[in-house]
Amino acid sequence: MNNFVTRTLSATVYAALVISSILVHPYYFGVVFLVLSMLTVHEFMHLMTHVEGTPAKGTVLQTVLPMLLAGVLFAAYYCNGGLTTWLSRTVYGGLLMLTLITELFLKAENPIRNWGNILVSQVMIALPFALMTKIYAYSGFNGFDSVPKGPFLLLSLFILIWVNDSGAYIVGCTMGKRKGGNHKMFPRVSPNKSWEGLIGGVFFALLGGWILYKAGWLPTCTFALLFAVLISGFGTLGDLMESLMKRTIGVKDSGNIMPGHGGALDRFDSLLLATPAIWLLLLCWPA
Repeated sequence: MNNFVTRTLSATVYAALVISSILVHPYYFGVVFLVLSMLTVHEFMHLMTHVEGTPAKGTVLQTVLPMLLAGVLFAAYYCNGGLTTWLSRTVYGGLLMLTLITELFLKAENPIRNWGNILVSQVMIALPFALMTKIYAYSGFNGFDSVPKGPFLLLSLFILIWVNDSGAYIVGCTMGKRKGGNHKMFPRVSPNKSWEGLIGGVFFALLGGWILYKAGWLPTCTFALLFAVLISGFGTLGDLMESLMKRTIGVKDSGNIMPGHGGALDRFDSLLLATPAIWLLLLCWPA
């Protein structure tokens, strides 16, 4: 019971922080998601440099520099043009080269692996967070002036991720109690993920997308359903990829910043693939 209360309170605080930062003010959003981006990258690099509890050489540099890179990349996307964006991109390029060159002086046993970890932290974590700023600032959907843009679009992404996860959990647990049980998707990676849960998640996400369309948050029913399917599919893949990483390393959670839920990477894993997928949808959708 205590664990349930802890998980509920932790999830409530997390949801309140995300929702308020998206809806209250652009600066508030920028600060909160900048910190979350840097924190998630730092958490990932900390895991990579502490495999099986053994700190690697150069731990501080290998965790701090990628975290700073994530912050600069987020700022470059957030500023959306002008001198500040140019400076941010220039600083990012220089800092990325410095981070990679640092391996020359650390005498690490496997510098290629370290380079790979740094690049993965930027492509798989920092970039999706940066793309959230593009979704937040999106102003397309011409001809649908009544549809709220930007912030509500990003909030819809988060809502459908949560709906998909909840639907998959409910259906998966319900079907698991029936005779024959669940049909596992990737038991080697995530023993609890099932095909029944996936179907349940997609169904609830589609229902949620339709509701958001009826509420006027999304422009058309077709867009809403495609939006929901992409979030459900790529969100599930992102979750599985993080599970594969943790299983390979041999840890249960990516961190302990959220009592009862693990770390920041555990909370944002589904968004790491869903966010780029939605941004590509927006790029392909008639503005």
